[in-house]
Amino acid sequence: MNYPYRQIEILQQALASDKSRIAFLLGAGCPVSIRIQDGNERLIQDIAGLTKTICDTLKDKNIGKIVDRIQLPEDKKVTIEDILSHVRLLSEVVGKGNIDNFTKKNLAKLEKGICEKITDAVSKELPDNETPYHQLASWIRGIPRDNPVEIFTPNYDLLIESALESKNIPYFDGFIGSRKAFFDLHSIEHEKLPPRWVKLWKLHGSINWWKDPNGNIFRGHSKSAENKQMIYPSHLKYDESRRMPYYAMQDRLGHFLAAGQAVLVTCGYSFVDKHLRAIILERLSANPYAICFGLLHSGIEKYPEALICAKQTANLSLIANNGAFIGGQQVSWNAEEPNVEKHYDYCVEKKEANDGTESSINCKIGDFQVLGKFLLNQIGYTNNNEEDGHAK
Repeated sequence: MNYPYRQIEILQQALASDKSRIAFLLGAGCPVSIRIQDGNERLIQDIAGLTKTICDTLKDKNIGKIVDRIQLPEDKKVTIEDILSHVRLLSEVVGKGNIDNFTKKNLAKLEKGICEKITDAVSKELPDNETPYHQLASWIRGIPRDNPVEIFTPNYDLLIESALESKNIPYFDGFIGSRKAFFDLHSIEHEKLPPRWVKLWKLHGSINWWKDPNGNIFRGHSKSAENKQMIYPSHLKYDESRRMPYYAMQDRLGHFLAAGQAVLVTCGYSFVDKHLRAIILERLSANPYAICFGLLHSGIEKYPEALICAKQTANLSLIANNGAFIGGQQVSWNAEEPNVEKHYDYCVEKKEANDGTESSINCKIGDFQVLGKFLLNQIGYTNNNEEDGHAK
């Protein structure tokens, strides 16, 4: 089974069923894959680039002192999410005094500044209508199904919303309304949507989520300085009321995998997030009819957390650049695959060796750009410059 074409064929068959419930988890690697300026610049920076940019910008607010306070294992680097979590932790315990000269007031200003800079960094428009986000939307629209497709993402940006709207695909994200859409937990727990709708769950919040001084959570634009932006659920453990809507969104992930035939495809996700990883592992272990395809961009050895998960449950398959972990076994790709009609040559790159060593195989399905093309090909889509994006 260590042939990339066969694994891609298995993925295709899992996604082709119109009866199964299908979901995608789009991690931070997905927006990073979108390039602009003739491919020389990322549309949105990765977490390391975002952290550096924000730390450089907020030097005058002593953000460096926060970084110095954070203790992580030696192999981990402090990220902007770690910083935001620590700022919120200090805000909870500082009271009327100060910690390292940080008061509740200037910690609130720092938190607001970090959220504003994150918003500036990820408030980007998709460069055209042929990105992998649009291709995913076209795939959703082009194949009739018995159940709505679900999309989970820990990303704060609005790229998937933009792509769905560009294809006139209705979606439900837990909020109801237009001018100031309000969060409605009852609708999330009891929703019954037409199959052509998409269920969109923003696991770590969004740049257009806000909480007003009365505790009301809404989606939209905020003109009040008193409203707090709902980005990253770093403060889940402090206040039960503040767990919403994060808790409800993450609960949907567990609910999706809990029962019946469920297919979850992750892309741009490295399984580093402990909470989401635990949900996926627990639910997959409990439901043998659910399956998860973890599509990894780089070599499989670079994803130790994903490997730990795959070793604990047989229905998590990892497909990486240089190999896979399938059915409890880690394998490298076999360069010589017999008797296979190669429909997916764009997904696999064979590098011929010039020094007498064996040729190598790179499976590129973990690249969001390649996954988008793969999905588009499932509906026989051809680009004739039509604006509606229908399948041919």
